[in-house]
Amino acid sequence: MQDNKTLNQRINDLYFDPTEKPLDRLVTDGGFASVFRSVAFVGDSLSSGEFETVEENGVTHHYYDMFPYSWGQYMARMCGFTAYNFSRGGMTASEYCDSFAETKGFWDKSYNVQAYVIALGVNDLVGAKQEIGEMSDIDPDNPQNNKKTFTGYYARIIQQYKVIQPDAKFFFITAPRSKPYEATPEATAALDAHAQRMRELAAYFDNAYCIDLRTYGPEHDEDFVDKFYLHGHMNPLGYRLSAVLTASYMDYIVRHNYKDFIQVPFIGDNTPMLC
Repeated sequence: MQDNKTLNQRINDLYFDPTEKPLDRLVTDGGFASVFRSVAFVGDSLSSGEFETVEENGVTHHYYDMFPYSWGQYMARMCGFTAYNFSRGGMTASEYCDSFAETKGFWDKSYNVQAYVIALGVNDLVGAKQEIGEMSDIDPDNPQNNKKTFTGYYARIIQQYKVIQPDAKFFFITAPRSKPYEATPEATAALDAHAQRMRELAAYFDNAYCIDLRTYGPEHDEDFVDKFYLHGHMNPLGYRLSAVLTASYMDYIVRHNYKDFIQVPFIGDNTPMLC
């Protein structure tokens, strides 16, 4: 049967379907996430392309941050943008604020990127069992006064990068449902609370969006772990898949909030934004 729809109608059906949900369509070329030319990835081991090995004794583990295998660098190759790994295995929001970012020079204004993707929280809330805190822990006028909770530290990262680049776009990632990371009901509750806080932070800050893998991402069940994990971290296939999922979610966000992204080329080039 001949399709009598105009090209404009077919474009709208493909890219702007209001009934579409995140990750209904997976892109392998970056999709509209490719509108960015520079992106910083703030995170922990999974943002660092960390590989885990185990010695023959089955007890001794070794961990290696291999940035070219990180999902951010896979995305860079897909999308054609420059990606910066502002990450390290074991990273928490508190360590990032208290020492890591300054030591590594990640507060430097030369890192004037167009977008920041932040994936922190599992080490904070499940590993260190830090208090998640409340939205009221954020001092909107002075991030140094934020309370020393996960929320306070996470918001401080956002606030300090907003000083460096006020027009940058921010993407906050929730943790997917994961058998390896949810060994206890307490861990599940902590990651559920984390996901809710990411949604709240995306609503609190301007130019901010939530990549909600806890709601829309694949469950990391036994079959998923078999295919995409190497011990407690991802394998190369897993990091590549993570890049596809993140790029696809960003593609969805850009398409369904297209007016927010039409002036992306002016972010960071000192040209005044248009009204």
